[in-house]
Amino acid sequence: MEKIDLEVDDFINYCDYKNLSTKTIGSYEQTLRLFIRYLQEECKITRTEQVKEQTIKDYLTNIKERGKYTVVANDSSKRFNNPQNRQDFGKKVSMATVNNYTRNLRVYFNYMYDSRLIKVNPMKKIKPTRIPRKAKGYLNDKDFNNLLKSFDLSKFHEYRDYVITQLIFDTGMRIGECLMIRDETDINFNERTIFLPADNTKGKKDRYVFFSMQMATELRRWLQYRDRYKESEFLFCTIKGSQLLERSFESNFTNYGERIGNKDISPHLIRNNFAKRFLMNGGDIYTLSKILGHSSVKVTEECYLDLQTEDLRIQYQKHSPLMNLKRA
Repeated sequence: MEKIDLEVDDFINYCDYKNLSTKTIGSYEQTLRLFIRYLQEECKITRTEQVKEQTIKDYLTNIKERGKYTVVANDSSKRFNNPQNRQDFGKKVSMATVNNYTRNLRVYFNYMYDSRLIKVNPMKKIKPTRIPRKAKGYLNDKDFNNLLKSFDLSKFHEYRDYVITQLIFDTGMRIGECLMIRDETDINFNERTIFLPADNTKGKKDRYVFFSMQMATELRRWLQYRDRYKESEFLFCTIKGSQLLERSFESNFTNYGERIGNKDISPHLIRNNFAKRFLMNGGDIYTLSKILGHSSVKVTEECYLDLQTEDLRIQYQKHSPLMNLKRA
């Protein structure tokens, strides 16, 4: 094992000590293990301090040119993951993915530089590529109602997913946060709030989300149904009573999207719809930022201030100064 492997181990342990989310740590580690392999095989580099700015530029070019999943950190993993069987195997790596690698590498080298483990930060002048923003996907009322009608409510898992979909739509929660709710300790029906403890949130901060009277009715009905058949501490459990995993729900959700002819539908799309509808219904972006659990209002602005001309027209009609003028 080379020194750079140990340096990355120390960084990952530091991230764990800082209580970063498992998903974030996993992203860092995947990026760095692939980077280490490139350094060792293509550049004969064994220590982080040997990495130069040009080394990183060459690596990012390599990422752009290679196909998806054609390189792995450990060849033995191919026997289990079979990346060659993926439909997108070998296809072009998106600029969004390249930018994600760039951000992850910056975090690592900033850590090494701030810890005085390297004298020069090779990432100092390397910036992510600007990508034109695409408007967030949107489901109109008809599309969302068609989605709800696609669930078979006679089946335990589809009824559960039907309620989850409405809860995300009503609260703006992330799917991972939703699946960790414990009904005995986290839900307050009197105040119609759900407590999300720091350990369960992306930002590692406690927060509350809020649900409507209609959602309260749906949740009570679901709890009565669930308790007839399963015992579980989790609001949304599997058929066996265990915690429902995020990837399992996402897999189910892909099938629901195919039923209504929308392959792009996802739990995150439902969260996006909550945000846009909140703004369109007169909610302010500062409140929205708190509800969504963003680290700052700037993050919320970058994500959701992409209203289209029709959205602006509707908003204007609600708030026209002349129309709202009180006549003497």
